[in-house]
Amino acid sequence: MTEVEAPAAADPLSKSMVDLVKEIACALVDSPDSVEVVAFEDGEGTLLRLRVAPTDVGKVIGKQGRTARSIRTILSAASMKQKHRFGLDIVEDSPSQATA
Repeated sequence: MTEVEAPAAADPLSKSMVDLVKEIACALVDSPDSVEVVAFEDGEGTLLRLRVAPTDVGKVIGKQGRTARSIRTILSAASMKQKHRFGLDIVEDSPSQATA
């Protein structure tokens, strides 16, 4: 996977998907202010990187990954309509990054 230096959020299609994932994540977590979604071009598609507070990672992933799988399913369905592939990575915000 090769990341492009500039995030792909300038694209209106990517922006709508970023907003979709952010809205879902904010509804699940205790700290919606710490939710951050960034889009990166990834080969033939776009990778959305979801970052949440360390205490909220379990809420976004869910038991046995069911919640994360459901978010990815919604993203996949929306991707088919847009005819563009989107992927989702969930990243735990480490304490050293949270203060920086």
